[in-house]
Amino acid sequence: MSKPTVIVTVRLPEAVKAYAETLFDVRYDTTDVLRHGPADVVDARGILTSSIERYDAGKIASLPDCVQVISTFSAGFEHIDIPAAQARGIAVCNTPDVLSISTAEIGMQLILMAARRAGEGERLLRAGLWKGWQPDLLIGLQLHGKRLGIFGMGSIGRHLARMARGFGMEIHYRNRSRLGPSLEHGAIWHDNDDSFLAASEVISLNAPGGGGTRHWLNAARIAKLPAGVIVVNTARGSLIDDAALIAALKSRHVRYAGLDVFDGEPDFNRFYLDLDNAVLLPHMGSSTVEAREAMGRLAVDGIAAVLEGKRPGNLVG
Repeated sequence: MSKPTVIVTVRLPEAVKAYAETLFDVRYDTTDVLRHGPADVVDARGILTSSIERYDAGKIASLPDCVQVISTFSAGFEHIDIPAAQARGIAVCNTPDVLSISTAEIGMQLILMAARRAGEGERLLRAGLWKGWQPDLLIGLQLHGKRLGIFGMGSIGRHLARMARGFGMEIHYRNRSRLGPSLEHGAIWHDNDDSFLAASEVISLNAPGGGGTRHWLNAARIAKLPAGVIVVNTARGSLIDDAALIAALKSRHVRYAGLDVFDGEPDFNRFYLDLDNAVLLPHMGSSTVEAREAMGRLAVDGIAAVLEGKRPGNLVG
């Protein structure tokens, strides 16, 4: 019996490629640039894609009837028009949870780098400008006793909270609903933005992207944060109004920012490059061997389940 044809447009780890090839007749059409899906989808029953490809209503309408499932190598799925896919009877899968620890680790790394001015220190050293120990050199902030506000207390946010507790931080969070005690672990829930923002000496954005959260961190909300706040984003660049954050970094109302994601990436607001008080990473949140392999296997398993007539656990919607 022949294997179903699946188009893979993302560079998978070798172990995941081998796994996929045991299940499917794989046709590779990999890309590293933003595009609207592969051009040739004839006879494919599944597509394994990533967040750099856009499946809007027009693209989904153009897919042949043989396509039954689109699986994205990402937790986010705002690059896929879910209602349009559902209208066509095309299942959509993603890779939730398996990248949570790795992404939370990057969040904690950015908090540490920002608080202790590690980016400035490395640049000083690499430029050959370090003159030796000085009592007032790159004075940063101690995290112990600081209040960490987490906007979006899903799996990544909860892992970040666990790590931050190890540094003696007090956890506050803003979520659509309050977590149960077994997940909250003493974190303080806020049912409104004002009290949450006022409590956040460090704020980490961990909410999903999309229209409901676009530019959530805008000038008005930044003004409600304590002076000298640290802002970290490992979720989606669209959560931040870049012009507002850059202005706040220049005025030092925001002491430091640590950003792993950017609105419109790989393009981003180049004014960040002029700011010493910004740590910038190229979307590395899930860039670990463990996370990448787990993401790939989950994406593959989602396709396999749909093609076998089953409902996968990572089905979107």
